[in-house]
Amino acid sequence: MMKKIALVLLVGAAIFTGCSSSKTVTRVDSDSQIDLSGRWNDTDSRLVAEEMVRDGLSRVWVTDFVEENGKKPTVIVGIIRNKTSEHISTETFTNDIEREFINSGKVRVVQGGEEREELRKERADQQEFASAATTKRWGMERGADFILQGTVSSVTDSNGKQSLLFYQTDLELTHLETNEKVWIGSKKIKKVIN
Repeated sequence: MMKKIALVLLVGAAIFTGCSSSKTVTRVDSDSQIDLSGRWNDTDSRLVAEEMVRDGLSRVWVTDFVEENGKKPTVIVGIIRNKTSEHISTETFTNDIEREFINSGKVRVVQGGEEREELRKERADQQEFASAATTKRWGMERGADFILQGTVSSVTDSNGKQSLLFYQTDLELTHLETNEKVWIGSKKIKKVIN
């Protein structure tokens, strides 16, 4: 009988504990730096994009292009490969890079990847369903002068409870007609987790 009472009390305590636990959610500034695990996060993506685009746009290729062509260069952001063992949203990183390019005012950015295909489908749809006065024409896309491609790689080392995470982002900007590389940038991040 005592065992049954103890079992009932134990189950009741477990149910009470389970029902009473709750999570606390606090909204914070989206620009605040918060590292919970030490792994690549939104702050790394934003800071690396800002620093690398700033470096790339400070190089001579921009002024050379403007002097030779009398216009701002047009850039397309190509594939950024994730070569780490983690899930890293390269789409977020690509968006951060595109935002920095556009906000700099020094280059034009054209759409690429799946989004470009969606634009073309919409244009095709307009040929049939939009009025002639508002239909957007084929063959009027702005061709990119340069493509940005790159990789994010990492190395992990650990000893006991201490871990070291090392990330390296390498980006290259290549002229689409000549295949000439006009800028190569690299950004390294090292984190020690105790």
